[in-house]
Amino acid sequence: MTRFTADRRAYIRNHTWLAALGMGGAMAVLWFMGSSHIWTGAPAGLAAIVLRGWYLASEELNVVWQIDDNILTGPSERRIPLAQIKAVRTLGSFVQIITQGGDKHLIKYQAEPAATMTAIERARL
Repeated sequence: MTRFTADRRAYIRNHTWLAALGMGGAMAVLWFMGSSHIWTGAPAGLAAIVLRGWYLASEELNVVWQIDDNILTGPSERRIPLAQIKAVRTLGSFVQIITQGGDKHLIKYQAEPAATMTAIERARL
């Protein structure tokens, strides 16, 4: 059995990038609106992402995917037979699984997404 769990450092790193984008985006919206208080977008964007990260951390960091008996299982009773996997690719710290039927699944916040992808590819053989 091979297990894939979320990595806390990858989670924090992703949310740091989201915060930077959120801060810049909020400031840009205020600038486009002609606000004289553009700077308020930075703490608003930061607060939004920090709150999101704090609220979702307990759920996201407890997700476990595993390969057992030629089936990849994940949260919400997802069961993907390895023979049904069409493609596996990395997207930042995520690993995307695409099935023959077109369904897409994300294994999120992997410390080493390339290693996760390689483990799934090897198990398919």
